[in-house]
Amino acid sequence: MATEAVPSSEIITLTRHVLHDQMRLGAAATGDLTLLLTAIQVTSKFIATNVRKARLINLIGLAGDTNISGDEQKKLDVLSNDIMVNSLRASGKTAVLVSEELEDAIIIEEKNRGKYCVVFDPLDGSSNIDAGVNIGTIFGIYKLRPNSKGSIEDVLRPGSEMVAAGYTMYGSSANLVLSTGSGVNGYTLDAALGEFILTHPDIQIPPRGKIYSFNEGNSMFFNPPVVEYLKSIKYPASGKPYSARYIGSMVADVHRTFLYGGIFGYPDDKKNKTGKLRLLYEAFPMAFLTEQAGGIATTGTKRILDIVPTSIHERCPVFLGSKEDVQDLMKFFTA
Repeated sequence: MATEAVPSSEIITLTRHVLHDQMRLGAAATGDLTLLLTAIQVTSKFIATNVRKARLINLIGLAGDTNISGDEQKKLDVLSNDIMVNSLRASGKTAVLVSEELEDAIIIEEKNRGKYCVVFDPLDGSSNIDAGVNIGTIFGIYKLRPNSKGSIEDVLRPGSEMVAAGYTMYGSSANLVLSTGSGVNGYTLDAALGEFILTHPDIQIPPRGKIYSFNEGNSMFFNPPVVEYLKSIKYPASGKPYSARYIGSMVADVHRTFLYGGIFGYPDDKKNKTGKLRLLYEAFPMAFLTEQAGGIATTGTKRILDIVPTSIHERCPVFLGSKEDVQDLMKFFTA
């Protein structure tokens, strides 16, 4: 009679896992990044709690303003931004903060200043919350340039210079996906313990998938390379066509791509000539994670992480996911 394997009783928390990674750096590790990531995970727990009870405490609905992207701000957007800013400032580990919800960067006062810069979208996909769709927080972390006391130039750098990036997805569970530059790991919030537990170690994007995530409601505006690529996977000469899966929350669509493979795309088009997604706090963190998980992230013609931003709210086209799928797409841009 076969016996079932006894499940592991070892619980690896996010803090423990990050500390272990930092210890491998030896003398180069100061613990500052671990403390900063602790502040981010506490923020994620707080936002997760408010997302779950948003309807009960009247956090769904408009706050009466628009953010820098031109989107109408919901009450939960504003609350999530305030929570994130206050937590990062109080950590004493940050010098510059850039949020999608704020027009200008925040330069941290000297008494609370640290050596890291955090760029973030506090609540991506919040327009979907009424429908119960997964939403999330996206973040990327830079280290200050040598001898800098903190300025906007510290974040106007290629995404390849980030030291960490991640996102937290809020839905039936809260999942935090993180890379500190040595692979990608996923953690799930155990509400009883109040801790993020390692549940998806060493995430690797499959080399090829069978799912594409594009907002085809904009297909009449798509440029020819994207139109032709989509035609090739929807009406292949042989084999089964790809399946369409598009939620409208970048975090949810990319998370599915990481786990099952395929391609996520938000191209530039005739309506949005520079793309729709923000480079610093959407494209860069997701591209960083994608490459760490063995995938490719491109604008169609260039590696996203090589772009040098010229403004904090700059936009760019984004295609990311399975290596072979993205390579197929890129061929249409060079044809």
